[in-house]
Amino acid sequence: MTDQEVVLITGTRKGIGRKLAEYYLKKGYFVVGCSRGERSIESQSYRHFCLDISDESAIKKMMQNINDEYRHIDVVINNAGISSVNSVLLTPSSSVEALMKTNFLGTFLICREASKIMLKNRYGRIVNFSTIAVPLKIEGEAVYAASKSAIELFTKIFSKEVASANITCNCLGITLFESDMLELFSEKMLNNLMEKLPIKRYATIEDITNVIDFLISRSSGYITGQTIYLGGISE
Repeated sequence: MTDQEVVLITGTRKGIGRKLAEYYLKKGYFVVGCSRGERSIESQSYRHFCLDISDESAIKKMMQNINDEYRHIDVVINNAGISSVNSVLLTPSSSVEALMKTNFLGTFLICREASKIMLKNRYGRIVNFSTIAVPLKIEGEAVYAASKSAIELFTKIFSKEVASANITCNCLGITLFESDMLELFSEKMLNNLMEKLPIKRYATIEDITNVIDFLISRSSGYITGQTIYLGGISE
């Protein structure tokens, strides 16, 4: 058991997930991370699970370990996800299945199992990740945007089901961020995307943590079921 607040962050091996893990470690949280790869963070306040977030049995086992060892999860940040850029006419069904399993099913499983632990303690903060590709309806990202749109609707409904237990669930729509995912885009596509943004720059990790900190604050217990898009984008 730990007296530190416990934050579970998915996809912590690299990118935004790793930066979030490092940020919350510095803030004094005990961070539980997971990814398909081995741990890339060394800290006494970090515990890593190597798994696929769409694997229901693996998620249940991880949650059982967390409950047995720490007795609580205070915050969940569902960062893990994959992307794809392709015309619908050229997209194989295997890509659709992979996107929906990792992005939507993974988020669903983490929310469902983590909230069972949160319910025991009558407290929790959950932040799911979406994308500006949903409101912008970007060509070439139909399946990716659909998987994230499903997360947004799930967040709205799920938030109502757990609200009475002082558990909030909100969504953060990520914009362009310098990560491996940008390799999927051509320079022309990136320029076109940038032109659609009212605030014409890449997001920083500080932009992301600023919103997450607000949503997971104990003072934000009256805010749930919402989606906030970065970069000035609105529906």
